[in-house]
Amino acid sequence: MAIIKQYDKRSGITYAYESHSYWDPEKKMTRAKRKLIGRVDPETGEIVPTDGRNRKCKTAAMDSADYKKMYEKLLKKYEAQETLIESLKKQIKELKGY
Repeated sequence: MAIIKQYDKRSGITYAYESHSYWDPEKKMTRAKRKLIGRVDPETGEIVPTDGRNRKCKTAAMDSADYKKMYEKLLKKYEAQETLIESLKKQIKELKGY
């Protein structure tokens, strides 16, 4: 097994893969299977583990401040929807002529 570094031109990120070579009897040639290990940090050159979908590690726990921000964001969205519903109800009444 070998570690291969591959540069992505579109994003400008270098990824590290674990490569495993094997013989394919059907095609009668060697093939390679790659598994993503993570990103290569440009400053230090060390490999930062990732799951390949640009998401944080599952073990990282959210603190209470994150929940508070999420709650406030949802509350604002709810209030905006309530305001929209009320204004639409008024417009319906005006159109009906009540």
